[in-house]
Amino acid sequence: MTKPIKHKQFERRGNAAARRGTIAALDVGTSKVACLIAENIDDESASGLIRITGFGHQLSAGLNGGQVIDMRAAEDSIRAAVDAAERMAGLEVRRVIIGVSANRTDSFICGSEVPLHGQAVSQEHLSLGLRLAYEEYARDDYQILHAIPISYAIDDSVGISDPIGMHGDVLKVKMHMISAPVGPIRNLLTCIEQCHLECEKLVVTPYASALSTLMQDEFDLGVTHIDLGGGTSSISLFYEGAPVYTAVVPVGGHHITTDIARGLNVSLSVAERIKTLYGSALATPNGEREQFEVPVIGGDHQTLPRSQLTNIIRPRMEETFELLNERILASGHSHLAGSRLVLTGGGSQLSGAPELAQTILEKQPRIGAPMRITGLPEAASGPSFAACAGLLSYAGRRHPDAILSDQAGGGIFGWLGAWLRRNF
Repeated sequence: MTKPIKHKQFERRGNAAARRGTIAALDVGTSKVACLIAENIDDESASGLIRITGFGHQLSAGLNGGQVIDMRAAEDSIRAAVDAAERMAGLEVRRVIIGVSANRTDSFICGSEVPLHGQAVSQEHLSLGLRLAYEEYARDDYQILHAIPISYAIDDSVGISDPIGMHGDVLKVKMHMISAPVGPIRNLLTCIEQCHLECEKLVVTPYASALSTLMQDEFDLGVTHIDLGGGTSSISLFYEGAPVYTAVVPVGGHHITTDIARGLNVSLSVAERIKTLYGSALATPNGEREQFEVPVIGGDHQTLPRSQLTNIIRPRMEETFELLNERILASGHSHLAGSRLVLTGGGSQLSGAPELAQTILEKQPRIGAPMRITGLPEAASGPSFAACAGLLSYAGRRHPDAILSDQAGGGIFGWLGAWLRRNF
C-alpha cells in the first residue's frame, strides 16, 4: 500500500460543538456502561486538553458482545450511568459521543483515481475522489463510521499531504473506511433515544481507546494497540499518525469469568472476585503452594491451589491473543506497526497478560491508561476506562476523519460537502 502520511490540512479541531464547551461521552460495553462529561479547553497551546466535570458508571445489563440483547435492561444501565455523571457535573446533557464495539466491525483501505487532464487539483476533484472511494466500499447492511484519508498521489508523486493547486494527469486518493453492521447500531441508537439523548457521533472503540492511551511517537512510528474488554477484544494498527487497520473479536474478560464460574462451580460474581484477586495468565513458581478459598453451597469454603485457577484462565487468554494475532497477520499491515504493543482495557490488568501477549505476538508490550485528560476520578483513570476517555479525546483532538458527525438525511454529499468546507 502507499505509505500513509500526516495530513497538515486536517489539523483542526474535529467538532465545533466540542470546541465551544461541554462534551459528553458514553461507552456502552458488555461489562459496564460509562459516561464522562467534560469541558474542552479551546486553547491551541493546550493541544486539545480536556477537563472532566462529571463521571458515572454502571454494571451493564442487556448487552453482550458489544450488542444490545435486552432493550429495556440496556436502557436502564445507560440512564443510571448518565444520571450519575450529570449529578456530578451539575448539568444535563442532550448530545453524546457513543462508542461502538460490535464484533463484526469492518476495516478496509479503498482508493480512487480522478482524471485531471493537466489541470490543477480543485475541491471538485477532491470531492469526486472521495465520493468514488466511498462508493466502492459502501454497503446496505453496514454503516460507515469513519473515512480517514491515508494518502494522496498525483501521477508518480506520492506522499502528498495537500493536493489542492497541484497539476498533473491523475489524482489518486486512498482512504481507510471503518464500518459496523446496521442492525446493532440501530438497536443501540434506539436505546439512546429512549433515554432522551441524541447521538453526536458514533466512534469505534478500537480507535477511541487508542486515542487516549498512545503517545505521539507511537502514533507516528507505528504501533499495535489492543483493548481487552469485557465481551470483546479489539486491535488497531497505527502508522504515520493514522489508523491503517482495526478489528474486533468476540472474546473478552467476561468469557474468562464464565470459565472460572463453570470450572470452580461458583456464581459469576464470586468468579469475577476470584479472577480479580487471584487470577493470573501465567504459572508462578509458588503456584502450587499458594492457596485461595472458594465458597461452596451451604456456606462452607474449600481451599484450592492458585495453579488450578491459572489452568482455567491461560487457555482463554491464549485463544484471545491468537485470534488477535490472526487478524493482525491477515490485515497485511503488521509490518507497519513494528514491535511496539500497547495493551489497555480491563483484561490488560490481569497478572501475566503482558508477558503472555509478548510471547504470542512477539512484540514489546506496555500497559496504556488514559492520557491528556485532566480531572479524571481515580476510579476512571485506569485502563478499564480507556475507551470512554478516548471518545472525549476524539471530540477534542485534531484528526483527519472525514465523517465527523452523523448528518441525518445528508447522505454522502452532505458529509463530503461539510468535510471540504472544514478543511479547504
